[in-house]
Amino acid sequence: MLLYSLETGAFAANCYLAACEKTRRGILIDPGAEAGKILRLVREKDIEVTHIVCTHGHIDHIGAAAAVREALDAPLYIHQADSEMLRHPHDALGFYGDKVEPAEADGFLEDGQELTFGSVTLKVLSTPGHSPGSVCLQGEGVLFSGDTLFAGSIGRTDFPGGNFAQIINSIKTKLLVLPEETVVYPGHGPASTIGEEKRYNPFLR
Repeated sequence: MLLYSLETGAFAANCYLAACEKTRRGILIDPGAEAGKILRLVREKDIEVTHIVCTHGHIDHIGAAAAVREALDAPLYIHQADSEMLRHPHDALGFYGDKVEPAEADGFLEDGQELTFGSVTLKVLSTPGHSPGSVCLQGEGVLFSGDTLFAGSIGRTDFPGGNFAQIINSIKTKLLVLPEETVVYPGHGPASTIGEEKRYNPFLR
């Protein structure tokens, strides 16, 4: 699998472009801001984006969704529980940053759903807690964890719809059961592994 990442926006949210090496078809994860920067990456790497996925509806992860969706003519997906944040982005953490264009989801993500591009498949894991509709995407040896799990930390739960007990349950029942060598690509900050987080993450002891 080809994998590229960008930090976008004032909150340095990670945007990922993952693709099948053979077909160069791919998925764009969390277009949070700076649509032009994201689109340049897609074009420079010559990737045909077949899915645009927001791991949750907070504004730092959806800020460029409308512009990128229009430019790439690719369907946009989010969990239904966070879909209103796409339609009304300034009702959810809208006090951050510049005005964000609302967007409509083309489909809703469900737990266990599989997203395939070329020979690569990512499985949707519903992981509520940071937000009601937070999801992670699991592939062979990789996990895109959104704002559910970070290197040495977990997602905040003091925003509307957040729930600390729920995020801990999501992480322990959906993520920590994955192979320890699974590489975790979070919504902010550096990558980690499931093994590292099981051993050293202070929130998971």
